[in-house]
Amino acid sequence: MRMVNKTDFIASLAKGLKVIEAFRAEQPRLSITEVAEATGLDRATARRCLLTLHELGYADYDGKFFTLTPRVLRLGMGAMAAIPLAQLVQPWLDQLSEQIGQSTSVSILDDTEIVYLARAAQRRVMSIGLMPGSRLPAHCTSMGRVLLAALPEPEARAIIERSDLTPRTPFSLTAPAEIMARLGQVRAEGHSLNDQEVELGLRSLAVPLYNIHGRVVAALNTGVAAVHASAQEMAALYLPPLLKVQEGLRRVLR
Repeated sequence: MRMVNKTDFIASLAKGLKVIEAFRAEQPRLSITEVAEATGLDRATARRCLLTLHELGYADYDGKFFTLTPRVLRLGMGAMAAIPLAQLVQPWLDQLSEQIGQSTSVSILDDTEIVYLARAAQRRVMSIGLMPGSRLPAHCTSMGRVLLAALPEPEARAIIERSDLTPRTPFSLTAPAEIMARLGQVRAEGHSLNDQEVELGLRSLAVPLYNIHGRVVAALNTGVAAVHASAQEMAALYLPPLLKVQEGLRRVLR
């Protein structure tokens, strides 16, 4: 992160952005105390930030809990729309999703998390709704592992070691050495298969997306309910169409 002159840094703006980032898909309703704990701000500061967001229409308040309103999407949609990658991949996702009858997504890596850039939803297979801008941990997701596997090993290990490795399901890998070994497998096989590590009943399959220079710029995946096929059968069924889109996008991504 580039350091700025102290006179150019607006601390109140930084605190407000930190409060907005405290809201996640798994925690859409937060009290003042919960926001203070999540951000490290004192309770009075968290309260002022939340009430300011409420006054400006960015948050609803029922007297105890705050929730973000759709107005907050204005803060991100302009930037998302300006990213050519999201615009380029959306038609490919729409077509792929129609072809295989499953939801498909594209994401990028942002430190210890993946950020969804584009999505074509066929049916909801996760308990939380996903959309462009949604975030999930990188170390335990199929797209995250594809993106981590593309990094130099020391860089990937550093990201994993500062991640929250709390298990999300009984199948989650929690030891950095185990996750690094899985990344080696992903690197060798060219895809990542996730079997219920993010959420019980969910399997996902991801491949890297390369640009015309051969650099990994994003990840593409599909997710299916675990009740229909084994993990190996899922790979056999969905890997070919994913690889076909990977090859097509390689010619147009820059």
